[in-house]
Amino acid sequence: MKAWQVTSNGEPADVMRLTQCPEPPVRPGHLQVRVRAVALNFPDVLMARGQYQVRPDLPFTPGVEVCGDVLEVGEGVQGFAVGDRVVGTAAVPDGGLAQVCLMPAAGAFAAPPSLSDAEASALTIGYQTAYVGLVRRAALQAGETLLVHAAAGGVGLAAVQVGKALGARVVAVVGNAAKGEVARLAGADVVVDRSGGDLVAALKEAVGRAGADVVFDPVGGPAFDASTKVIAFEGRIVIVGFASGTIPSPALSHALVKNYSLLGLHWGLYLQRDHAVAADAHARLSEWAAAGVIKPHVSQQVPFEAATSALTRLGAGESTGRIVVLGA
Repeated sequence: MKAWQVTSNGEPADVMRLTQCPEPPVRPGHLQVRVRAVALNFPDVLMARGQYQVRPDLPFTPGVEVCGDVLEVGEGVQGFAVGDRVVGTAAVPDGGLAQVCLMPAAGAFAAPPSLSDAEASALTIGYQTAYVGLVRRAALQAGETLLVHAAAGGVGLAAVQVGKALGARVVAVVGNAAKGEVARLAGADVVVDRSGGDLVAALKEAVGRAGADVVFDPVGGPAFDASTKVIAFEGRIVIVGFASGTIPSPALSHALVKNYSLLGLHWGLYLQRDHAVAADAHARLSEWAAAGVIKPHVSQQVPFEAATSALTRLGAGESTGRIVVLGA
């Protein structure tokens, strides 16, 4: 089969090679899946660079979010059959940037029939992160104000759409005017361009005197610092990631004095420790997708051979929504 493999650590365009290799045999607890589409994620870039918390042995095939068809069901797996169209997380080193990948059954879900292959491939990681973060961790309520950083990215746009589905007023923070338009089309009520000057002043104007009830932060660094200046009484800051490259060191005395909460979110742990949370999230998201309430924003669909250039754009922060690599 064809597969992209990372042969050493570095930038994807420098270290990935298109190879011919055997199909990965199914393992217990896994599905063997024929890949239809792969939604690229920042962890794919970080794994190529050797900077992700998971560091597979070289060579490995990246691509952690997939839509495809079940070819074979591994020992001990229930609820799936050959021919099922599924979405979920691939089992790197046998990742999705290949004609055939492996998918842990715990990370696999029925693909919503209302979504195309490209759209469905982007439903799992970003949307479940947004849903679990806003519903389970932050308990976002209708009428509250939600502040979303990196709101034109994959997980940020998901948070905007989920926030609107829950009835929140959504303030979206973006990096430029073009990304602001994408966030508006996703449903954001107010858009703040962080390149325009004083971010804290702009956020204070956007959220009003009461402040932001919930902050969804996949960025860290200055974004987190600004959030602490505009968080509401009994507000909740959901810490999703550190795309800025800077991990904040919050002054906990500030959280005490202002009476707000810091909530960490590692969505993948639910697949291991409380799978029902992920299953419930997927069921609700599938219902919303069928009703047209949410829809993954696929900004680009690229052929299999263009995977490295697509990862380069993603790593440089040049993309909006999701870039999807179509199956070979």
